[in-house]
Amino acid sequence: MNNKSLLAGTVLCALASASWGAMFPVAHIALQKIDPVTFAFLRYLLVSMLLCGLLLAKEGRSAFRLEGRGGALTFFGTMAFTVYNMGVFMGQKLMGETGTIAAAIMEVLMPMISIVLISLKTKKLPPAYSVTSIAIALAGALLVITNGSLAFFITASEQIFPLLLIFAGVVGWVVYSMGGARFVGWSTLRYSTLTCLLGTCVSFGVIAAAILLQWMPAPSWESVVAIKYEMAFMVLLPGLVALLSWNEGIKRLTPLNGILFINLVPITTFALMAMQGYEISMFEFYGTLLVIFALIRNNHFQRKQLGYRKKQQKANRARVPSI
Repeated sequence: MNNKSLLAGTVLCALASASWGAMFPVAHIALQKIDPVTFAFLRYLLVSMLLCGLLLAKEGRSAFRLEGRGGALTFFGTMAFTVYNMGVFMGQKLMGETGTIAAAIMEVLMPMISIVLISLKTKKLPPAYSVTSIAIALAGALLVITNGSLAFFITASEQIFPLLLIFAGVVGWVVYSMGGARFVGWSTLRYSTLTCLLGTCVSFGVIAAAILLQWMPAPSWESVVAIKYEMAFMVLLPGLVALLSWNEGIKRLTPLNGILFINLVPITTFALMAMQGYEISMFEFYGTLLVIFALIRNNHFQRKQLGYRKKQQKANRARVPSI
């Protein structure tokens, strides 16, 4: 890895993470004017259109062929652009300002969630250091969500549903991220575009069914126009730029290095909320530090284990007698 590639990867991952951190305070403003389901759908409808234009210009019409993998693409697209998108914003809306912080903290838990999902898939327990890191991260998340108040558990029935929505959304994004490994040979742009397009089609089905069944009113043109500035930001930075920057940055830095930049999400969220007048409590601050510490701790032990394996492989090769 040369210095130029390292610098580019660092900038790309930092840009993506900071954009995602800014997403939640901006969404909080928009959700005062429009329902979260319509907001989520419109966001990636516009992102899909931009991605399709980029893919067509860069790889041509042949890149839109599903190659018999439409089912998998639809599944992973649904996980990211329907489950994640709608789950996170619905939960954030229901929780109010605390939902903005909860959503940002859940983002940082993604690496820990991926460890659990891999463990369930392989039916193997994660290493002891990962189990400890997960426990620390959960303690930190709980401290942030409850704001250090035992009264939270008295009213937990009111908060558990929105928290589950946010958590389900974050799990959906982790599943989507892991799904990219199945499309070896495909460009980042092609996988991102086709999953986004198909996931947005599923989102359209959800919102259409909700309106027809009268679970929600049809959005008014006035409400859509009212969020034009927030939507422009959500589409261009956390949507298009962050999606492509993160995937490219991870390629340059490797997942082990790039994942550390996810720590910028809550930092950016807190900075913007403070600018909006929100007073960050001691419990929210130290809880966030615990979650960040857990991620860095787990990453440190992963690197240590990887280095040990490389040394063992080198030693084993050295023992092999030449013929």
